[in-house]
Amino acid sequence: MFDLIREISQTIKNNKLRTILTGIAVAWGIFMLIVLLGAARGVVNSYEDASSNSSVNSIRLWSGTTSMPYKGYRDGRWIRLQDKDMDAISNEVATVSEVSISTSVSGFNIVGPKDYISSGLEAVYPDVSKTQRITDINGRFINQKDINDHRRTIVLHRDNAALLFGDADKALGQEVQSMQLSWKVVGVYDHRWRKSSFIPYTTYKAITGGDGYVNEMAVRVEGISTDIEAEQAESQVRSVLARRHEFDPEDSNAIWIWNQFANHLKQGQALVYLNLAVWVIGILTLLTGIVGVSNIMFVSVRERVHEIGIRRAIGANPNSIILQILAESVAITTLFGYIGLVAGMAILQVLDSVLGDAEGFSNPTVDISIALQVTAALIVAGAIAGLFPALKATKVKPVEALRDE
Repeated sequence: MFDLIREISQTIKNNKLRTILTGIAVAWGIFMLIVLLGAARGVVNSYEDASSNSSVNSIRLWSGTTSMPYKGYRDGRWIRLQDKDMDAISNEVATVSEVSISTSVSGFNIVGPKDYISSGLEAVYPDVSKTQRITDINGRFINQKDINDHRRTIVLHRDNAALLFGDADKALGQEVQSMQLSWKVVGVYDHRWRKSSFIPYTTYKAITGGDGYVNEMAVRVEGISTDIEAEQAESQVRSVLARRHEFDPEDSNAIWIWNQFANHLKQGQALVYLNLAVWVIGILTLLTGIVGVSNIMFVSVRERVHEIGIRRAIGANPNSIILQILAESVAITTLFGYIGLVAGMAILQVLDSVLGDAEGFSNPTVDISIALQVTAALIVAGAIAGLFPALKATKVKPVEALRDE
């Protein structure tokens, strides 16, 4: 083993320039592979973060304007969602597990002991916390008892809680003033981009005598796993609303619908293709380095014909010749490959610090599993690069090699 290592190091020393130039191609291939994989991981992480901030098994709906005439009605009618639509959807669509509504409450400040907030009040049902992935920090979200008993409870974003009370941790159990009434803070939450303050919808409606129209509706579905089933659930929800509000079920403009589950499946499939494309591009780039290593090993075999002939003449078997050539090839590939690996990971760390919080790009780093995969790719690449030169070396005939000076 030590003799083999000494022979490899001696070969590299005797051909420094040629080895370095070939190694640069290998290092560049691995560098590009790591950077591309890290960039793809950054896109995937951003997508997963966005998905974690909203329930993927939900269908969200907003009011719209008809684009088709229907049963004597002209197009251009404004179709507004109502709180009464909740029961109809729940009862008539089998895959629906929960329906929630949300409506903006404008014109009211939220006043605390330290400061006040002038906007961002929403009247909601409890399931909003699931469809929009509200993360409780202290306390709880609006619950069904708040809805049933028309309680004056409120849930604040942690930044708003800190503004109103000076410290978000002091908000829980305290009271704020809004709509000329006192509201008890029952929860403090965090969210990546939402900062609304939430109150029970029924309490808001009882106080204001609301007309029943809502800004948004979210339908949570269960028992579906394919995009076809997701589209069917969406179609069923639209049909229920079409019957209630008298518009054409094929009119996609009458009610604006965002099918998060179908979108999640499509994006997940696109990310699989992205990851596959990155590997293909990276491996093709690495192939340029493999060709270079293979060429240098062919040259090495040609220059060492006399040496190989002597070894064969004194009894060396073909397997030992193959082992030496393959070991040299793997050593060159692995040495410079790891240089590219380290350089690529360093660049990813720089990108993470500079662009880590950018929209659509989050934590573009590679984990240990990727490093192990690249290590395996390096070993295989080195073996492939040395295989054909090694096979050629075994075909050297001792008598002819000894004549070759």
